[in-house]
Amino acid sequence: MAREIGHTVWALAEGYIPAWSNGPPPEFESHETACILNAGDEPANVSLTLYFEGKEPVGPYRVTVGARRTVHLRFNDLSDPEPVPKGTGFATVIESDRPIVVQHTRLDSRQAENALMTTMAFPVR
Repeated sequence: MAREIGHTVWALAEGYIPAWSNGPPPEFESHETACILNAGDEPANVSLTLYFEGKEPVGPYRVTVGARRTVHLRFNDLSDPEPVPKGTGFATVIESDRPIVVQHTRLDSRQAENALMTTMAFPVR
């Protein structure tokens, strides 16, 4: 029996996919990623809503994270209900029907010297 750890609502206040990259895709393509851990015994149905400065929120984007599994969800790959715009700041609220843990990562390869940033999402109680 796996432990249920985490929360059902998470927030990422910072999001940005650089408009271009300096490396070969997909390994060195600039991207945003939500790393989602479901340590529980049941699949987690996860939805993401993106918030922008100059337009209404977009979502939900949906993903299922299997029991005792992880998903590294690239925002670059999200397309339904619409692709995430590059070169535009956004924030994300992540909701799940099961407790999950969320970490945020960005690879910025606009320079030959790549930059990688990662931080834990904010757990909402």
